[in-house]
Amino acid sequence: MANDKRKVLGHIMACGTQIMWGATFVSTKVLLAHFSPVEVLMTRAVLAFIALFLLYPHHVKIKEKKRELVFAGAGLSGIVLYFMLENTALTITYASNVGIIVTCAPFFVAVMVSIFFKNEKPQSNFYIGFLIAIVGVILISMNGQRSLHLNPLGDFLAFLAMISWGMYSALAKKISEWNYPMIAVTRRIYFYGILFLIPVALWEGASWDMAYIREPEIVLNFLFLGFGASAMGFFVWNLSTKWIGALKTSVYIYLSPVITVILSMVILGEKLTMPSIIGAAFILTGLLVSQKQNCHR
Repeated sequence: MANDKRKVLGHIMACGTQIMWGATFVSTKVLLAHFSPVEVLMTRAVLAFIALFLLYPHHVKIKEKKRELVFAGAGLSGIVLYFMLENTALTITYASNVGIIVTCAPFFVAVMVSIFFKNEKPQSNFYIGFLIAIVGVILISMNGQRSLHLNPLGDFLAFLAMISWGMYSALAKKISEWNYPMIAVTRRIYFYGILFLIPVALWEGASWDMAYIREPEIVLNFLFLGFGASAMGFFVWNLSTKWIGALKTSVYIYLSPVITVILSMVILGEKLTMPSIIGAAFILTGLLVSQKQNCHR
């Protein structure tokens, strides 16, 4: 595939992945009513591993054993720490706070990538777009409220989640340079993620209630999170990172609150407010500014 076509497709895939990930909050909310966060995360991780194995049932030999540490680090930071910290933060602090902090992810990605890669440095457009988008996120998250309520512990955990995602993005970029089949790469990352989740599940005494698992609604939501958002989502996201870079891919995270607003209106019947409309406009503007020559490659 020509390089220019790969770049265009990379942008489309990153955008599409964020649209799919933006829908996961509905499925996760349904499942968390019956299962603990680690039970939901473990189930979707195992389903993702199975799906990726069926798609590419081939073993990839890693000649340099040090590379296994990079795969393990990606599984720990991107699969375990990111989701566990973010889900825990949501149980402690306000969802609006987490929404604002999560959308700061491109900044943390830029920091991590700048540390490990000299050839991918953000330009001024990246930071200008970041500031514009954050204004939009604050407008959507506040939605008419006069003040933002802080929760030091919960907000700190959300920041740690973003640092974990920044680390994952840097590690995923490094792995993409080794030119292993991307399905096998994503499967290996999930393998380590599952290994790290096992002691967490044992510590928390995870015990899936089979009575709920038999319900069609529960099955469909688990299948969407496991096969769609996890297996396909991470595979496509990793491929986008390989084709257009970690910085350009991460910028599409700005779309998350916009998607949330649309889904809340369509699925939950919430009204579309003027702050949300203005905020969405700011976010889309920030996205366009950030993507315009946002990094040296």
